[in-house]
Order: sequence, then structure tokens, then C-alpha cells
Amino acid sequence: MARITREEIQDICAKELPWVVELGMTVESLEEGACTVRLPYREVHLRPGGTISGPAMMTVADFAMYGAVLSAVGRVELAVTINLNINFLRRPKPGDIIAKARLLKLGKRLAVGDVLIHSDGEESGEPVAHATSTYSIPPNR
Repeated sequence: MARITREEIQDICAKELPWVVELGMTVESLEEGACTVRLPYREVHLRPGGTISGPAMMTVADFAMYGAVLSAVGRVELAVTINLNINFLRRPKPGDIIAKARLLKLGKRLAVGDVLIHSDGEESGEPVAHATSTYSIPPNR
């Protein structure tokens, strides 16, 4: 069972992470060690060539991992990304982006996980990107 709810994460965003609200990102599902986030399609996310930009995909990957970390440790102030790597696998279609994060290892001070990023409605079901991430968890959580 997750140590935080979807509603609590959305409340944190409303109060402390207004850019998440501004981008329209929502937590679609949450369970201990896993979080799925949707980034709704907006033309501002497009790059030349009509595809979703890399920075938009990195943003949703990072937020999904934040949700996965909080789902395992609860509400922790200053849990921060210390590493984020992404491989762009195929061109995403213009449309919503879905990021599915899962924790691979949770230690006392670090959380390591990965994120599969999909283009909503993609017929093949293949991910458009894969990210790995490490979060620092402050002591005395």
C-alpha cells in the first residue's frame, strides 16, 4: 500500500510545485513503489518536425519518479533528483504522454528507479523513451 495518496501528491503540487499544475500533469495511478503520470498534449510541447520534445518527456519522467519515491517513503520534504538519464527510443506522436515509474532499489538515502514513457494511443504499445533516475532522500524521514 502506498504511503501517500494521489490526492496528497496533487495537493503538494498545488501548494509547492505550481509548474506541475501549469503543465496539467496528473497522477493516474499510485501504488507502493510505482506511479503513472499523464502529461496532456499541448502544442507548446512540440519541437520542429511535429514531435513531442525531449524536455517535455524528461519532465514527466522526473515527476513520475517523484511520485514513485513518495509512494514508498511518504511525504518527505526535499527529496530531490540527483541523476536522470533518458534514452529516446522512437518518435512520439503528438498526443498525451504517459510515464510509468517504478522503484528498483530503495535505500536509506537513495532511491533508484526507471520510467517507461509511452505516447497515448500508440498502436504498437512500444515505449517512446526509457529513463533511469536516482533520488536523494534526506535523513530523518
